[in-house]
Amino acid sequence: MNRNDGNQTRERMLAAIPLAEKIRELNGVSTAVLEGGDGPPLVLLHGHGEFAAVWLRVIPELMRAHHLVIPDLPGQGASKIDAGTRLDAEGVLEWLDELIDQTCDSPPVLAGHLLGGAIAARYAAAHGHRIAHLVLVDTMGLAWYRPSPSFAVPMMGFMARPTAKSRDRLFDQCFLDREQLRRQTGDSWEPLMDYALDRVRTASVQSAVRRQLAGLGVRPIPPGDLARIDVPTTLIHGRHDLQVRLKTVEAAAARYGWALHVIDDCRDDPAFEQPAAFIDALRAALEPR
Repeated sequence: MNRNDGNQTRERMLAAIPLAEKIRELNGVSTAVLEGGDGPPLVLLHGHGEFAAVWLRVIPELMRAHHLVIPDLPGQGASKIDAGTRLDAEGVLEWLDELIDQTCDSPPVLAGHLLGGAIAARYAAAHGHRIAHLVLVDTMGLAWYRPSPSFAVPMMGFMARPTAKSRDRLFDQCFLDREQLRRQTGDSWEPLMDYALDRVRTASVQSAVRRQLAGLGVRPIPPGDLARIDVPTTLIHGRHDLQVRLKTVEAAAARYGWALHVIDDCRDDPAFEQPAAFIDALRAALEPR
Protein backbone atom coordinates (compact mmCIF):
# COMPACT_ATOMS: atom_id res chain seq x y z
CA MET A 1 0.00 0.00 0.00
CA ASN A 2 1.53 3.32 -1.08
CA ARG A 3 1.07 6.70 0.60
CA ASN A 4 -1.88 7.68 -1.59
CA ASP A 5 -3.59 4.37 -0.83
CA GLY A 6 -3.05 4.99 2.87
CA ASN A 7 -4.58 8.47 2.61
CA GLN A 8 -7.58 7.10 0.74
CA THR A 9 -8.05 4.39 3.34
CA ARG A 10 -7.97 7.01 6.07
CA GLU A 11 -10.59 9.08 4.25
CA ARG A 12 -12.86 6.02 4.01
CA MET A 13 -12.36 5.33 7.69
CA LEU A 14 -13.09 8.89 8.80
CA ALA A 15 -16.16 9.18 6.57
CA ALA A 16 -18.08 7.01 9.03
CA ILE A 17 -17.17 9.17 12.05
CA PRO A 18 -19.39 12.19 12.86
CA LEU A 19 -16.51 14.42 13.94
CA ALA A 20 -14.47 17.02 12.07
CA GLU A 21 -10.75 16.50 11.59
CA LYS A 22 -8.51 19.46 12.32
CA ILE A 23 -4.75 19.83 12.10
CA ARG A 24 -3.29 21.60 15.11
CA GLU A 25 0.34 22.56 15.67
CA LEU A 26 1.20 21.28 19.16
CA ASN A 27 4.73 21.40 20.54
CA GLY A 28 6.25 20.83 17.11
CA VAL A 29 3.77 18.11 16.13
CA SER A 30 1.37 18.62 13.23
CA THR A 31 -1.44 16.85 15.05
CA ALA A 32 -4.54 15.32 13.48
CA VAL A 33 -7.44 15.80 15.92
CA LEU A 34 -11.04 14.64 15.66
CA GLU A 35 -13.34 17.15 17.36
CA GLY A 36 -17.06 17.66 17.83
CA GLY A 37 -20.04 17.40 20.12
CA ASP A 38 -21.37 19.73 22.78
CA GLY A 39 -20.85 19.67 26.52
CA PRO A 40 -17.94 19.34 28.92
CA PRO A 41 -14.72 18.38 27.16
CA LEU A 42 -13.58 14.77 27.01
CA VAL A 43 -10.09 14.02 25.68
CA LEU A 44 -9.49 10.45 24.48
CA LEU A 45 -5.94 9.13 23.94
CA HIS A 46 -5.47 5.93 21.96
CA GLY A 47 -3.00 3.11 22.55
CA HIS A 48 0.36 2.36 20.95
CA GLY A 49 0.28 1.71 17.22
CA GLU A 50 -3.32 2.92 17.01
CA PHE A 51 -5.04 6.14 15.90
CA ALA A 52 -7.99 8.28 16.94
CA ALA A 53 -10.55 6.39 14.85
CA VAL A 54 -10.30 3.30 17.07
CA TRP A 55 -12.75 5.10 19.40
CA LEU A 56 -15.40 5.11 16.62
CA ARG A 57 -17.81 2.69 18.34
CA VAL A 58 -18.30 5.00 21.35
CA ILE A 59 -18.10 8.36 19.57
CA PRO A 60 -21.80 8.76 18.56
CA GLU A 61 -23.04 8.22 22.12
CA LEU A 62 -20.28 10.18 23.89
CA MET A 63 -20.67 13.24 21.67
CA ARG A 64 -24.27 13.60 22.86
CA ALA A 65 -22.99 14.80 26.24
CA HIS A 66 -19.40 15.90 25.59
CA HIS A 67 -17.21 17.97 23.36
CA LEU A 68 -14.87 15.22 22.13
CA VAL A 69 -11.18 15.83 21.47
CA ILE A 70 -9.48 12.75 20.01
CA PRO A 71 -5.94 13.21 18.66
CA ASP A 72 -3.58 10.90 16.85
CA LEU A 73 -0.62 10.62 19.22
CA PRO A 74 2.63 12.28 18.06
CA GLY A 75 4.08 10.44 15.08
CA GLN A 76 1.17 8.00 14.97
CA GLY A 77 -1.90 7.97 12.74
CA ALA A 78 -1.67 11.14 10.65
CA SER A 79 0.20 13.25 13.23
CA LYS A 80 3.50 14.33 11.70
CA ILE A 81 6.80 14.85 13.48
CA ASP A 82 10.21 15.95 12.28
CA ALA A 83 13.66 14.72 13.22
CA GLY A 84 13.95 17.10 16.16
CA THR A 85 10.59 16.37 17.77
CA ARG A 86 10.87 15.24 21.38
CA LEU A 87 8.97 12.03 22.09
CA ASP A 88 10.23 11.55 25.64
CA ALA A 89 7.91 12.04 28.61
CA GLU A 90 8.54 15.77 28.86
CA GLY A 91 7.95 16.39 25.16
CA VAL A 92 4.75 14.33 24.99
CA LEU A 93 3.33 15.90 28.16
CA GLU A 94 4.00 19.36 26.74
CA TRP A 95 2.19 18.27 23.57
CA LEU A 96 -0.81 17.17 25.65
CA ASP A 97 -0.75 20.40 27.63
CA GLU A 98 -0.97 22.42 24.41
CA LEU A 99 -3.76 20.15 23.11
CA ILE A 100 -5.84 20.89 26.20
CA ASP A 101 -5.02 24.62 25.92
CA GLN A 102 -6.22 24.79 22.32
CA THR A 103 -9.31 22.57 22.49
CA CYS A 104 -10.84 22.66 25.98
CA ASP A 105 -12.70 25.63 27.46
CA SER A 106 -12.76 24.00 30.90
CA PRO A 107 -10.79 21.21 32.62
CA PRO A 108 -11.56 18.05 30.62
CA VAL A 109 -12.12 14.47 31.52
CA LEU A 110 -8.88 12.85 30.34
CA ALA A 111 -9.14 9.21 29.27
CA GLY A 112 -6.31 7.07 27.92
CA HIS A 113 -6.03 3.53 26.61
CA LEU A 114 -2.85 1.41 27.03
CA LEU A 115 0.04 3.79 26.15
CA GLY A 116 -2.48 6.65 26.10
CA GLY A 117 -3.36 5.72 29.67
CA ALA A 118 0.27 5.91 30.76
CA ILE A 119 0.52 9.35 29.14
CA ALA A 120 -2.71 10.47 30.83
CA ALA A 121 -1.59 9.22 34.25
CA ARG A 122 1.78 10.95 33.95
CA TYR A 123 0.01 14.16 32.96
CA ALA A 124 -2.39 13.92 35.90
CA ALA A 125 0.50 13.45 38.31
CA ALA A 126 2.16 16.64 37.06
CA HIS A 127 -0.84 18.77 36.00
CA GLY A 128 -3.82 17.46 37.93
CA HIS A 129 -5.23 20.95 38.35
CA ARG A 130 -5.80 21.06 34.59
CA ILE A 131 -8.20 18.11 34.39
CA ALA A 132 -11.54 17.22 35.99
CA HIS A 133 -11.34 13.41 36.02
CA LEU A 134 -8.82 10.76 34.96
CA VAL A 135 -9.98 7.53 33.27
CA LEU A 136 -7.40 4.81 32.63
CA VAL A 137 -8.49 2.08 30.21
CA ASP A 138 -6.42 -1.13 30.31
CA THR A 139 -3.63 1.27 31.10
CA MET A 140 0.08 0.77 30.92
CA GLY A 141 2.35 2.44 33.46
CA LEU A 142 1.13 0.73 36.64
CA ALA A 143 3.80 -1.98 36.43
CA TRP A 144 6.45 -3.16 33.97
CA TYR A 145 4.90 -3.87 30.57
CA ARG A 146 5.16 -7.64 30.28
CA PRO A 147 2.41 -8.94 28.01
CA SER A 148 1.56 -12.62 27.89
CA PRO A 149 3.77 -14.59 25.47
CA SER A 150 0.61 -15.49 23.53
CA PHE A 151 0.29 -11.77 22.81
CA ALA A 152 3.94 -10.73 22.66
CA VAL A 153 4.95 -13.25 19.98
CA PRO A 154 2.34 -12.19 17.38
CA MET A 155 2.88 -8.53 18.28
CA MET A 156 6.58 -8.80 17.47
CA GLY A 157 5.77 -10.79 14.35
CA PHE A 158 3.38 -8.11 13.09
CA MET A 159 5.90 -5.32 13.69
CA ALA A 160 8.73 -7.28 12.06
CA ARG A 161 6.72 -8.42 9.03
CA PRO A 162 3.45 -6.53 8.71
CA THR A 163 1.04 -8.44 6.50
CA ALA A 164 -2.69 -9.02 6.63
CA LYS A 165 -2.00 -12.49 8.01
CA SER A 166 0.33 -11.32 10.80
CA ARG A 167 -2.10 -8.50 11.63
CA ASP A 168 -5.00 -10.92 12.00
CA ARG A 169 -2.86 -13.27 14.08
CA LEU A 170 -2.18 -10.41 16.49
CA PHE A 171 -5.76 -9.15 16.54
CA ASP A 172 -6.94 -12.64 17.45
CA GLN A 173 -5.13 -11.98 20.74
CA CYS A 174 -6.49 -8.44 21.08
CA PHE A 175 -10.14 -9.54 20.83
CA LEU A 176 -12.04 -12.52 22.19
CA ASP A 177 -13.95 -13.01 18.94
CA ARG A 178 -12.50 -11.11 15.98
CA GLU A 179 -15.04 -12.50 13.50
CA GLN A 180 -18.02 -11.45 15.61
CA LEU A 181 -16.48 -8.02 16.06
CA ARG A 182 -16.01 -7.73 12.30
CA ARG A 183 -19.72 -8.37 11.79
CA GLN A 184 -20.71 -5.86 14.46
CA THR A 185 -18.45 -3.14 13.05
CA GLY A 186 -19.83 -3.56 9.53
CA ASP A 187 -18.47 -1.37 6.74
CA SER A 188 -16.02 0.36 9.08
CA TRP A 189 -14.06 -2.84 9.71
CA GLU A 190 -12.14 -3.09 6.45
CA PRO A 191 -10.79 0.49 6.36
CA LEU A 192 -9.82 0.23 10.05
CA MET A 193 -7.88 -2.96 9.41
CA ASP A 194 -6.29 -1.62 6.21
CA TYR A 195 -5.21 1.59 7.92
CA ALA A 196 -3.74 -0.32 10.86
CA LEU A 197 -1.65 -2.31 8.39
CA ASP A 198 -0.61 0.81 6.49
CA ARG A 199 0.53 2.55 9.69
CA VAL A 200 2.70 -0.30 10.93
CA ARG A 201 4.28 -0.51 7.46
CA THR A 202 5.28 3.15 7.77
CA ALA A 203 8.80 3.41 9.16
CA SER A 204 8.27 6.78 10.86
CA VAL A 205 5.22 5.46 12.70
CA GLN A 206 7.04 2.35 13.88
CA SER A 207 9.89 4.54 15.14
CA ALA A 208 7.52 6.87 17.01
CA VAL A 209 5.71 3.94 18.62
CA ARG A 210 8.97 2.38 19.79
CA ARG A 211 10.26 5.67 21.20
CA GLN A 212 7.07 6.40 23.10
CA LEU A 213 6.81 2.87 24.44
CA ALA A 214 10.39 3.05 25.70
CA GLY A 215 9.97 6.47 27.27
CA LEU A 216 6.41 6.33 28.58
CA GLY A 217 4.92 2.85 28.52
CA VAL A 218 7.28 0.00 29.31
CA ARG A 219 8.60 1.22 32.66
CA PRO A 220 6.21 1.69 35.56
CA ILE A 221 5.35 5.19 36.66
CA PRO A 222 7.00 5.75 40.08
CA PRO A 223 4.50 4.97 42.85
CA GLY A 224 5.18 8.36 44.40
CA ASP A 225 4.02 10.05 41.20
CA LEU A 226 0.84 7.97 41.07
CA ALA A 227 0.16 8.76 44.72
CA ARG A 228 0.26 12.49 43.85
CA ILE A 229 -2.71 12.18 41.50
CA ASP A 230 -5.38 14.13 43.34
CA VAL A 231 -8.21 14.19 40.80
CA PRO A 232 -10.97 11.55 40.76
CA THR A 233 -9.54 8.52 38.98
CA THR A 234 -11.28 5.51 37.48
CA LEU A 235 -9.87 2.31 36.01
CA ILE A 236 -11.80 0.49 33.24
CA HIS A 237 -10.36 -2.90 32.30
CA GLY A 238 -11.17 -5.87 30.08
CA ARG A 239 -11.33 -9.02 32.15
CA HIS A 240 -9.28 -11.10 29.70
CA ASP A 241 -6.58 -8.57 28.78
CA LEU A 242 -3.32 -10.27 27.69
CA GLN A 243 -1.27 -7.05 27.67
CA VAL A 244 -1.97 -5.65 31.12
CA ARG A 245 -3.18 -8.29 33.55
CA LEU A 246 -6.27 -7.67 35.63
CA LYS A 247 -4.33 -8.34 38.83
CA THR A 248 -2.11 -5.33 38.04
CA VAL A 249 -5.01 -2.88 38.01
CA GLU A 250 -6.68 -4.56 40.96
CA ALA A 251 -3.53 -3.91 42.97
CA ALA A 252 -3.42 -0.27 41.82
CA ALA A 253 -7.10 0.25 42.65
CA ALA A 254 -6.52 -1.06 46.16
CA ARG A 255 -3.30 0.90 46.67
CA TYR A 256 -4.51 4.30 45.47
CA GLY A 257 -8.22 4.05 46.25
CA TRP A 258 -9.27 4.25 42.59
CA ALA A 259 -12.60 2.90 41.37
CA LEU A 260 -12.33 -0.14 39.09
CA HIS A 261 -14.87 -1.27 36.48
CA VAL A 262 -14.13 -4.68 34.94
CA ILE A 263 -15.71 -5.35 31.53
CA ASP A 264 -16.62 -8.97 30.84
CA ASP A 265 -16.26 -10.70 27.46
CA CYS A 266 -13.40 -8.40 26.57
CA ARG A 267 -9.63 -8.34 26.23
CA ASP A 268 -7.63 -5.12 26.00
CA ASP A 269 -9.99 -2.64 24.31
CA PRO A 270 -13.39 -2.31 26.02
CA ALA A 271 -14.39 0.77 24.03
CA PHE A 272 -14.06 -1.16 20.78
CA GLU A 273 -15.04 -4.67 21.85
CA GLN A 274 -17.83 -3.85 24.34
CA PRO A 275 -18.84 -0.22 23.63
CA ALA A 276 -22.15 -0.27 25.55
CA ALA A 277 -20.50 -1.65 28.69
CA PHE A 278 -17.66 0.85 28.33
CA ILE A 279 -20.08 3.78 28.09
CA ASP A 280 -22.01 2.52 31.12
CA ALA A 281 -18.76 2.31 33.11
CA LEU A 282 -17.68 5.78 32.00
CA ARG A 283 -21.04 7.31 32.88
CA ALA A 284 -20.96 5.66 36.30
CA ALA A 285 -17.48 7.07 36.87
CA LEU A 286 -18.51 10.60 35.94
CA GLU A 287 -21.76 10.74 37.91
CA PRO A 288 -21.69 13.41 40.62
CA ARG A 289 -20.97 11.93 44.04
